[in-house]
Amino acid sequence: MTDLLPLAGVSVLDFSTLLPGPLCTLMLAEAGASVLKVERAGAGDPMRSYTPKADTDGVRFVVLNRGKESLSLDLKSPADRDYAVALAHQADVVVEQFRPGVMSRLGLGYDEIAVHNPRVVYCSITGYGQTGPKAGWAGHDLNYVSHSGMLSLVTDDGRPRLPSATFADIAGGSYPALMNILLALLGRERTGRGTHLDIAMSENVVPLVYWGFANGARGQWPVPDGEVLTGGSPRYNIYSTADGHHIAVAAIEDQFWYRFCDAIGLTGDLRNDARDPGRTINAVAELIAGRSAADWEDLLQAPDNCATLVETLETARQDPHLEARGIFSRQVNAADGGRTEAMHVPLVPQFRSTDSERAAPRQDRGARARPAKLSDFFDSGSPT
Repeated sequence: MTDLLPLAGVSVLDFSTLLPGPLCTLMLAEAGASVLKVERAGAGDPMRSYTPKADTDGVRFVVLNRGKESLSLDLKSPADRDYAVALAHQADVVVEQFRPGVMSRLGLGYDEIAVHNPRVVYCSITGYGQTGPKAGWAGHDLNYVSHSGMLSLVTDDGRPRLPSATFADIAGGSYPALMNILLALLGRERTGRGTHLDIAMSENVVPLVYWGFANGARGQWPVPDGEVLTGGSPRYNIYSTADGHHIAVAAIEDQFWYRFCDAIGLTGDLRNDARDPGRTINAVAELIAGRSAADWEDLLQAPDNCATLVETLETARQDPHLEARGIFSRQVNAADGGRTEAMHVPLVPQFRSTDSERAAPRQDRGARARPAKLSDFFDSGSPT
């Protein structure tokens, strides 16, 4: 089945670590690409050491790197660096997420590789991009969502809330990298040439708050608790139940809003929330707080009320709908025999591997001769 996948025959040399690049190359591997993960000699990808463990490797490493091969290199060593260059000359795609200029200083930058491999699609993932005043700055996900303005929109007593998801790493890094790599591969079919992709996580968060920038262009910059999406509307809000659970309401359109009002017993002029949104929010909150989450079960089970219990990750994992969709049905084998659930990736079934179990790579310890051809890593397995 693998040879029928859309990226079968595409080779990827992956120098990235942690989350943004590895998630991107995981999706490439799921779509049929052959991915060789280059890890730092000795320590390997830092996520190998994270806890909890699947076996000897951190479970987060295992779920992000299934279906790949591993190669350990010391890029400060001339011999290892030359070997990496030789592999890059054979790759269809190179992915890296060092600060700008680092790969060029190693002789592994796009300009150096493209001279010998003009068809290479070279993807650089950074926080602030390859150019601009902040290009060389260090940062992590929280810095990038702060820089984009996104973090300012939802507050608690005036203080921005710490996001529970890594929006910039994934929505600003992994997904744009995947999208642009696929576009570059498509373009290469027409032109015969690859390109250098500059993926900047901080700027790629901007589309997530497109509405705020659109409104701001007309002088209406959004504020916390002042807009529909930031807590200023009773139709799009979170309410506490009597037993400490929470219900997320997103009944924006009139037909859903009035159906929700009927279900909770909101009557009179309070239903016209345009008059005094704050008064209606307080009234809805009082009604929801008067009963337990179980008491609101009919409300939560109605398909057109747009009301959902705020699940924990544990209870979401047990959700019958997600079970029916099969997103937790696959397994990944860790290098030393441990097993864990494979992470769902946003590829439709016809474009991803049908293997119910795929292995994460054992860390390369340099115990055997390194093949001269990149393709040999995938024909014979990774070095052990």
